Amino acid sequence: MSTQVSHVPADNVADFWFDPLCPWAWMTSRWMLEVEQVRNITVRWHVMSLAVLNQGRELPPQYREAMDNAWGPVRVLIAASIAHGDQVLLPLYTAIGTRLHPQGRGNEQKQVIIEALQEVGLPAELISAYDSIEFDQALEESHKVAINKVGEDVGTPVVSFNDTAFFGPVITPAPKGEDAGRLWDGCVLVASVPGFYELKRTRTQGPVFD
Repeated sequence: MSTQVSHVPADNVADFWFDPLCPWAWMTSRWMLEVEQVRNITVRWHVMSLAVLNQGRELPPQYREAMDNAWGPVRVLIAASIAHGDQVLLPLYTAIGTRLHPQGRGNEQKQVIIEALQEVGLPAELISAYDSIEFDQALEESHKVAINKVGEDVGTPVVSFNDTAFFGPVITPAPKGEDAGRLWDGCVLVASVPGFYELKRTRTQGPVFD
């Protein structure tokens, strides 16, 4: 079966903001990697933060605890990108996300980060950012860029392409090959329509990490 590739200019860039703790953002990120293979786009990776998003909000105690624990991974990602360039974000995100989601190690966040840093060859000292506020301003600035594109009433991920931006898509499992490309075409099409805001239906299954 031949793979169709659309004639999108090769310099088209899709910007993708993620929080590594979100399993749905993980699913969408794996889809975007497929899209890169079948559409002439390049994905640039950025960090956003569920902890920042939920600052000052009244939340159920269990979710508030999860948000309080959500600062560490994004702090390390921001610190790594500042020290070593944005090109480290994808491999580090992949190393972290693989452990958190397919491997189901969400209760071992700090150890996961330590292992991920080692896997991608980044300095072990970056783990010091996990419990530090040193990079919080840079984190909030990166997060704000995403939210300014789509509004406060969404979560992660945020995708921006040319003059259009959207939250999601929320998908499981992540489409592959030309199926991924066709979903991309549809997302860009509907998001580019002036006045279009939302399509939604109830999820009937959790993330499928295939």
